[in-house]
Amino acid sequence: MSARGADFVQSFDRGLSVILAFRRERRRLTLKEVAEEAGLTTAAARRFLLTLVELGFVAREGREFFLRPRVLDLGYATLSGLHVAALVRPYVEDLVAEIDESGAVSVRTGTDIVSLVRVPTRRMMTVALPPGSRLPAHCTSAGRVLLGGLDDGALDAFLAEARLEGCTARTLTDAACWRAEIERVRRDGYAVVDQEYEDGLIALAVPIRDATGGVVAALN
Repeated sequence: MSARGADFVQSFDRGLSVILAFRRERRRLTLKEVAEEAGLTTAAARRFLLTLVELGFVAREGREFFLRPRVLDLGYATLSGLHVAALVRPYVEDLVAEIDESGAVSVRTGTDIVSLVRVPTRRMMTVALPPGSRLPAHCTSAGRVLLGGLDDGALDAFLAEARLEGCTARTLTDAACWRAEIERVRRDGYAVVDQEYEDGLIALAVPIRDATGGVVAALN
């Protein structure tokens, strides 16, 4: 183990270890199990768990503890993305089987999109990307749907950071034209990209929204 810095807060580290003890395959744990997973004494694990219960991050039923949705606040983009992936995969698979076109669910990170779920068709395609692959947001249908969900200030910040580089001769690289296309996406509720990322590839995307109506992912 590397040496800890003078500013390292051990109690905070232990509190995070309690949260990280919960995994997809073990969503409910007893006090003893949390202590074992986190490498803590039972007394220490109990104090951290009860603190997390009071703060609304953990709930308790009988002898078992489990995470509450508020824990998503600690890393909303990533954790909610993982939740979306598990939730939508069966629907993406059904959709791909029905229309015989590839499907994917993506989220945005910076100026790129990252695929959480990708279900290809059996036909040969140049774009054969596994989950976790990054693509530029500005010239992909999923990227434009996700960017259309931003407010004007956040969209201005994206434009200040991103470079509207051409991936093909059809890619929109003029900022004014590109901004007008985002406005169309906002208005129509979907995005179509015609050979802007790759010649011969046309993609359509729609937003996936949370309970508040916010765009949390894109299905293309």
